[in-house]
Amino acid sequence: MRITRIETQQHDRERVSIHVDGAFRLGLAAEIAHAAHLRAGVELTEARLAELERADRAWQARQAALDLLGYRQRSAAELVRRLRRKGFDLDVARETVERLRGLGMVDDAAFAGAVARDRVRLRPQGARRMREELRAKGVDEDTARAAIAGALESEETSELELARRAAGKWKPQPGEDPLRARRRLHGYLMRRGFDGECVRQVMDEVLGEGEEGVD
Repeated sequence: MRITRIETQQHDRERVSIHVDGAFRLGLAAEIAHAAHLRAGVELTEARLAELERADRAWQARQAALDLLGYRQRSAAELVRRLRRKGFDLDVARETVERLRGLGMVDDAAFAGAVARDRVRLRPQGARRMREELRAKGVDEDTARAAIAGALESEETSELELARRAAGKWKPQPGEDPLRARRRLHGYLMRRGFDGECVRQVMDEVLGEGEEGVD
């Protein structure tokens, strides 16, 4: 088999069409074709064509990953899941992410730290809820805990202070029964992931000390 023509694709100038023995055979990234020294007259085997197709699939996965990272940082596991949803095989997705990790473009610790700092600064919530969010994004437990602790330290705050800030957005209803108000505030703070001790202290600060057993 011999390459008879190579032409740039009209819809994507970064890719070329390879014609073998007078017929279109496959599309490749232009950089792959260049690196492989492909040109008209070069002879190819089926094994070589399969190798080029694998290299091109890896190139496409890398481009897809870079596009995803262009929107925002992502954990390694999250990026693998997104590539799988785009139709890439698991092995290709994992190898792509590992290469990007080696280049410093995927870093779970940095990603988790950025998410935790964002929540501490803009959307105060408890450590439990932050951990749940990070775990759902594919960050392991130890990395999530370290990121949250680091965010609290860098922002010079505490979970109790975050609970106070969150409670500042909550308002009792006019004429509301104190017990009902206490229960509503309790649920409001617990849903935001604050621990029981923080919730009790903030409820006492906002509504006064409650009756035994209401919180």
